[in-house]
Amino acid sequence: MLEPSHNLELPAIPGKRYFTIGEVSELCGVKAHVLRYWEQEFPQLSPVKRRGNRRYYQRQDVLTIRQIRSLLYDQGYTIGGAKQKLSSDDSEGEVTKNSQLIKQMIAELEEVLAVLNS
Repeated sequence: MLEPSHNLELPAIPGKRYFTIGEVSELCGVKAHVLRYWEQEFPQLSPVKRRGNRRYYQRQDVLTIRQIRSLLYDQGYTIGGAKQKLSSDDSEGEVTKNSQLIKQMIAELEEVLAVLNS
């Protein structure tokens, strides 16, 4: 397994749609049983389960796992602290997305108003 300080040395994520738990384990430098445990602890992690309860992770799941790994191993967060950090990041990201959407809608409405006035 990779040392915690070598998070930058993780392999690049291939351009696939789905990854098995073994592939994610190698991509993130975390053992499979740890990934299964993190699924129970972090609601952001929810891989698709198919026949025989096989897990298939998507690219976003792999990125989330790498973020969790960094919080726990590199930055020294506890599980509870990492949960809070991820949920606060989600809410901040949501606010940013909403403000960008509102700005875009205002610009479009101003364009419509300009067309109507001309």
